[in-house]
Amino acid sequence: MLKEHAKLMGAFAACGEITGRKKLQKMIYIAKKISFPFQEKFEFHFYGPYSEELTLRVEELCNMGFIDEIREKKGGYYQYRYTLTEEGEAFLKHAEVDMPQLKETVTKMNSQSARFLELVSTVLYFDSLAREEVAEKIFTLKRKQRYTEEEINEAYAYIEQLKKQIN
Repeated sequence: MLKEHAKLMGAFAACGEITGRKKLQKMIYIAKKISFPFQEKFEFHFYGPYSEELTLRVEELCNMGFIDEIREKKGGYYQYRYTLTEEGEAFLKHAEVDMPQLKETVTKMNSQSARFLELVSTVLYFDSLAREEVAEKIFTLKRKQRYTEEEINEAYAYIEQLKKQIN
């Protein structure tokens, strides 16, 4: 029944802590795009791919006591930190979640900045387009982020690294 919840909990367990809602959204989207079986549907939003389903699932996990959400005031905004609770760990031990290499993949992503993961997820969102068209979309849709051609190339290289890691 809670199979999709358990998959998400696997990501939290692997990372220990995930800081930021945007980062969490991008990590799950990237993992899904490179072949992990996350089922959440994503649409393009202000900060790249976003899933209302994922937001609701995380809220449910918090309400069930499986995930701890800590809200911290950082300057003019709030930042959220997520960790798996003892109850979550106990539940996860009984859940049948088989995602080899998830730990290595999400841990690697968690070490990146939310800004970079936003770029990587945007590149993956438009992966049916030619590379030049993807760059054009990024320069238009993400104008305020001021991504460079070099950063876009780094994003493509990073995607290839992640794919190689799981194959």
